[in-house]
Amino acid sequence: MGNRLTQIATRTGDNGTTGLGNNQRVSKNSLRVHAMGEVDELNSQIGLLLCEDMPAGVREVLVEVQHQLFNLGGELSIPGFELLKEEAVAALDAALATYNAQLPKLEEFILPAGTRGAAQAHVCRTVARRAERACVALGNEEAINEMPRQYLNRLSDLMFVLARVLNRMNGGDDVYWKSARMSQDADAK
Repeated sequence: MGNRLTQIATRTGDNGTTGLGNNQRVSKNSLRVHAMGEVDELNSQIGLLLCEDMPAGVREVLVEVQHQLFNLGGELSIPGFELLKEEAVAALDAALATYNAQLPKLEEFILPAGTRGAAQAHVCRTVARRAERACVALGNEEAINEMPRQYLNRLSDLMFVLARVLNRMNGGDDVYWKSARMSQDADAK
């Protein structure tokens, strides 16, 4: 892996470039740097979510996710390197199965709302989707491993499920979309 930072204000990026983990310099506007930035923002948003009250099991999952996102960012920063493993995706699948089994089946769309924790989980979900799109765009231009895309895809799904869990934590519920179709169906009855 490349050199670790020993100081923050290096001034080496003043010309619009940044150093990758392999010491290669690239434009700060490159697809790789965009993908790295989206993953970094996602990790920060999850850090903010962790400030909220939540079940211990959810907290443990999210702390592990933060570590895996750091691995994912490291992998993106070193072209051709692999840090994110299949086991990380499998762990998300297991968490999805565990938490989804506790929830009632969805019969209508829900809004990204409810408790502050649930709303923040939805923010994490949307940032995960954006990070996934950035990895797809990068993968269309350069070779990248499959695990980053798969991990971000599963993580977005998990954040949706965890938002529902967080809304129910103290007896709450999802915030359902009041669609015109549902209103018409209710009026017809």
